[in-house]
Amino acid sequence: MAANQQQALDVIDHNVNQITNLMYEKFTIWVHYELFSWRWWIGLCTTILPWIFWYFATKKNKNRDRFLFAGFLTIIIAVALDVIGDQYGLWHYRFNVLPVLPTYFPWDFTLMPVTIMFFLQIKPAADPFIKSILFGLLSSFAGEPFFYWIATYNPVHWRFVYSFPIQIAIYLTVYYFCKTRSKIAAYV
Repeated sequence: MAANQQQALDVIDHNVNQITNLMYEKFTIWVHYELFSWRWWIGLCTTILPWIFWYFATKKNKNRDRFLFAGFLTIIIAVALDVIGDQYGLWHYRFNVLPVLPTYFPWDFTLMPVTIMFFLQIKPAADPFIKSILFGLLSSFAGEPFFYWIATYNPVHWRFVYSFPIQIAIYLTVYYFCKTRSKIAAYV
């Protein structure tokens, strides 16, 4: 193996060891300062309760699988974008429900998908652009500021207004795929 390749491997391994050490330190901080704090309990409740509410609210809905598809698609998009923003230092989260994720679990895995699923269900014939703007306003100017206010979300190099067009795009993307999936299912 060439010296350049061995040097690259050594640098990569050193970097991974540093990340592992920082993850151990993060876990120790989580156990001592975050776990069972009132912010942690808010995170746990906002992770579980919306799903329970959604389950009972849609118990008799025949399109439940389509809405779950929309929810899971939202989770994939939200986690991907959240990891990118966190890794580039645009924002970070404190008081995580789970210490191993760089994203805020309640936001990405519950609040965004459940909200989008409800928006898709309520007045399904309404203009999706209007709904996407409402979703963008709600998540960017109510959700994010709330988590900032309770010191869980720290927008280091980010402003709430930057999230607004992204939230609109997320809603419209999920709406499009959800609508396309239902049209395909009608022909099967």
